[in-house]
Amino acid sequence: MAKSALLKSSLAKKYWMAFTGLFLCTFLVGHLLGNLQLLLPVSEAARDQFNEYALFMTTNPAVMILSYVTYISILFHAIDGIVLTVRNRKARPQKYVNFKPSTNTRWASRNMGILGTVILVFIVIHMQMFWAEMKFGSLEAYSTASGAQVKDLYTLTIQSFQDAEYGLIWVIVYVISMIAIAFHLSHGFASGFQSLGVNHPKYNNFIKKFGYAFAILIPLAFAIIPIYIHFGLEKI
Repeated sequence: MAKSALLKSSLAKKYWMAFTGLFLCTFLVGHLLGNLQLLLPVSEAARDQFNEYALFMTTNPAVMILSYVTYISILFHAIDGIVLTVRNRKARPQKYVNFKPSTNTRWASRNMGILGTVILVFIVIHMQMFWAEMKFGSLEAYSTASGAQVKDLYTLTIQSFQDAEYGLIWVIVYVISMIAIAFHLSHGFASGFQSLGVNHPKYNNFIKKFGYAFAILIPLAFAIIPIYIHFGLEKI
């Protein structure tokens, strides 16, 4: 078996891709549920609620462990994907004359590397704008109505998407990234189960349909948040 930086076999890499990918799908659901609070009408209560949620997500020991697992999963998933893409291309250095990939495979499956790169760049930007600012920046801290000491991530988030100069740009970047995630999930969700051996005529059709629904609804819900903040939410 060929050696790699992370794991020794392509089969092991595919298992890791599947495990980390499906784990990140569960992370997306949890992250979305928390971010939907940003759609609440602007008020002190909404501000306190979101900031207390952010405090819990960054200080609760169990959540912090899951967060580090998520960061590691993202790195493994990204690096594994790059290694597998390069390895697969090296395995087919010459294209067949009559080979037409568009007639044999879906667009998303042929471009998972590109989609993954777009998503990784988005994650870096997203982390720098919000997570890094909350952890290491100079965000204003205040006491909520319940007495909790929190940093005002809520105001930073709302103002970022409502900014007169860059707000619309960030909305467009966010929406494009969600489209990339949607295409990535449309292939990755079902292929993850297949890589783990969950491949049976009784379940395959359901997994594919559920995967398509997941790939549409979750990124769509994420995309709605910045669009609504910019165009529909009261300015702050």
